[in-house]
Amino acid sequence: MPRIPVRRLAAPLAAVLVTLLPVGGAPAAPAATPAAPGSPGALGGDLDHLLADPRLTGAEVSVLVEDAADGTVLYQHDPAALMLPASTQKTVTAAAALDLLGPDHRFTTEVLAAGPRDGERLDGDLVLRGGGDPSLQAADLDALAARVAAAGVRRVTGSVLADASRYDSVPLGPAWAWDDQAAYYSPQISALTLTTDSDDDVGSVRLTLTPDTVSGGPAAVRLTPPDAPVRLAGQVATGPAGSADTVAVDRHPGGNELLLSGSLPADAGPRDEWVAVDDPANLAGTVFAAALARHGVSVASGVREQPAPAETRELAAHDSAPLADLMVPFLKLSNNGIAEHLVKEIGAVKAGAGSWAAGLDQVRGFLRRHGLEPTPARQVDGSGLSRQDLITGQRLLALLRFARQQPWYNAWYNALPVAGDPRRLVGGTLTDRMRGTAAAGRVHAKTGSMTGVAALAGYLDRADGHTLAFSVLVGNFVGDSPQPLIDDLVVRLAGDGPPAGSPSTAPRSTGPETAHPRNWETTCTTAARC
Repeated sequence: MPRIPVRRLAAPLAAVLVTLLPVGGAPAAPAATPAAPGSPGALGGDLDHLLADPRLTGAEVSVLVEDAADGTVLYQHDPAALMLPASTQKTVTAAAALDLLGPDHRFTTEVLAAGPRDGERLDGDLVLRGGGDPSLQAADLDALAARVAAAGVRRVTGSVLADASRYDSVPLGPAWAWDDQAAYYSPQISALTLTTDSDDDVGSVRLTLTPDTVSGGPAAVRLTPPDAPVRLAGQVATGPAGSADTVAVDRHPGGNELLLSGSLPADAGPRDEWVAVDDPANLAGTVFAAALARHGVSVASGVREQPAPAETRELAAHDSAPLADLMVPFLKLSNNGIAEHLVKEIGAVKAGAGSWAAGLDQVRGFLRRHGLEPTPARQVDGSGLSRQDLITGQRLLALLRFARQQPWYNAWYNALPVAGDPRRLVGGTLTDRMRGTAAAGRVHAKTGSMTGVAALAGYLDRADGHTLAFSVLVGNFVGDSPQPLIDDLVVRLAGDGPPAGSPSTAPRSTGPETAHPRNWETTCTTAARC
């Protein structure tokens, strides 16, 4: 792909924009004449008006808009405030991973023989060694099992060893919510894990629920992968046609009993629920052992979790897609598991320790070396799921400008969600936002949503050929999310006048009820549960 050119402001536009008063800064003399709609005075007034919306009463708000080429500040409102980043933190993790690991980095899963061969018999254990692959699927394990059989192994006298030792044994990030442990967006992190599909939600299983043909009957349940070591308890009933969907699937911490409850309307089609499991390495090892059995390889002693011994021989290996490709589900879909795998992988590769501490130390070194620390901040995970994370708009904008000059920029930029694009792996978490506005298709930005937090940071390519970098961070609000206000602000930046029907009535989202069922940020916004 050709590199996206750095756009510079034409001199007349630059001369106009650089005079824009920073909000919250020192006051200047009032303008001698009223500002025209497209002038900086009008822009500043419009943005001030949006930020004065009653829905932001009591909330913390930080806004920073710059010329993406040279960093000229075009608008600011408390840009150095320390704010919860939510998933905008992923921009930092993604940039550090592309810089420190490289766009071509791959994660390798190996099958190793730990013991001598005697014809078709392996006298010892068969090791499934995890390489941190956040995209490993059951089909990949099946292919590895087929290669073991093709190598002539038909009987293993020992066990399948599930080796997750590339990363440490700490499964959850600092200050992650204890009651989110069953949520697919808050998975346990392991160097050996499994995902059900190309969304790459690590350490999870999928339940497909289909209503019975008559009201009152139990809904049918299909588990993916079918060999996952989980137990189903309870049931989902079939409700009358047109009744409410009240399905809930939960898992208590420390076990893999999945608790089903609620009802599904009789006229509903099949629906999917994803659940994070306890002990992802055991999940992967169990699914691999079942694949071996299907390919005619018997294992005498089941699955154990243990590092590979020193003396082994490789029988098969699977490489993930390159990191540049994994950026797409990571950033487009705001995938928390991939974020944490990248932090631990950075630690493993650069410091010899696959831990959050080692990886984040390397991330801080990356930021420091490149002068990307204009203000203090705190990062304790890769995804922004922790409420201990803090960032400023100034740091985000420094990163956005820096990234445009890097050889990995295209992979990073193209993985950012695109406002209003209906294609899920293009629009991502911005698919249903800013549709039909001047910003549609022109905003590449990372969203962030948690209870009381709404954020957006990225680039806006204006129709006049100029590129702006922006960050909007809102925290400590109650009630409805200010996401529509954030969209209106960005739409205003895209044009030369206030959004049609402003404030907050410009066309944009089709509503959370039409969002993809696995948009976890929408779940956060509508259910206030994370």
